[in-house]
Amino acid sequence: MTFIGAIERTFMTILRSRELFTLAILSVLFYGFYYPAPYEQQTVQDVNLVVVDADHSPLSRLLVRHVNDTEQVNVVLTTGNMGEARDLVRSREADGILYFAPGMGAQLLNGRSDAGIALWLNGAYIVRAEAVATALADVVLDTAEELKVVVPSLARQERQPVLLQPMFTTGGYRDYVFPAVANIILQQTLLAASARLVADRRRAGWQVMSRVEACGMFAACVMIGILAAGLYFGLIYWIQDVPRAGNMPALLLSIPLFAFAVVGLGMFVGSLFRDGDDALKIVLPTSLPLVFLGGFAWPLYEMPVWLSTAAWLSPATAAMHLFIRFNQMASTLSEAGGPFLVIGALSIIYPAAFLFRVGQLNKQAAARPTALVT
Repeated sequence: MTFIGAIERTFMTILRSRELFTLAILSVLFYGFYYPAPYEQQTVQDVNLVVVDADHSPLSRLLVRHVNDTEQVNVVLTTGNMGEARDLVRSREADGILYFAPGMGAQLLNGRSDAGIALWLNGAYIVRAEAVATALADVVLDTAEELKVVVPSLARQERQPVLLQPMFTTGGYRDYVFPAVANIILQQTLLAASARLVADRRRAGWQVMSRVEACGMFAACVMIGILAAGLYFGLIYWIQDVPRAGNMPALLLSIPLFAFAVVGLGMFVGSLFRDGDDALKIVLPTSLPLVFLGGFAWPLYEMPVWLSTAAWLSPATAAMHLFIRFNQMASTLSEAGGPFLVIGALSIIYPAAFLFRVGQLNKQAAARPTALVT
């Protein structure tokens, strides 16, 4: 079989197989639009709060109105009953409680730092809690300024006439999370598809595969990986308005290396199994650990040395440190030299491992031409 013939045969196999088509094509499209959807809002808005006003003063009522006017908070109920507020939080009808203690208004007007304002929020959403707490502090400061009152406990937070502008994102969830997780999505879909492709070939009975045919099958999967990355970094990032195109030449140089490494690893893993389902049982559960090993949720240098070193065996780790630097941060190739060398090495090692495994399977098939290779 010729090289071009092997590429055509691989494409037809993927198109005719529902499982392979779903992994290699549909899942890439699905995750590209589905995953960013929960982060479309980008910033914290309308967190439901219950206000427990035990002060019942004009100032406490003014603070409630001002808090409800912020985009971060939606006051669902104002009550004087703490038990009622707790019930709403337990039933998930509210995310937190804002409490004004008796005498709070008088203390605040007197400029006392212990004015008696407390905020309880669901600690499972740290970013939301921080945003609401910041909004509450701003409301108290604005109200104090309006009433010509100095609040000592907040004086240290005096706002400066400085515009804060994130360097590489717009400061929202999506622009932080999606570019990092997109690398995992690209790896895991391509890894699963290439592993299943080889494992299913073993299930059908391995026949001697020439190096030309193996390279053709490998090239077809690499093309799919390159096109998938181009779809994400081009069309999907554009539709989602994710920061992009910082250093396109370096990005275009890195994408094929990433595809080489992922396909090589996937086909090597697939060659170890005689059933595509068995290969997926190994590949798919690694997605979540790889997210945390990528270095964006927790710095690699804060991990144990053995773990941070093992993380670089995943092409997605190097890709995360390359694609984000090139796409969002406009880094030069020299500034990303370490990850680039890693992905370059993996793009040689993993395909070589697959070709070595093909040689092993061919020897077994030649020795037992009528039996399945085990």
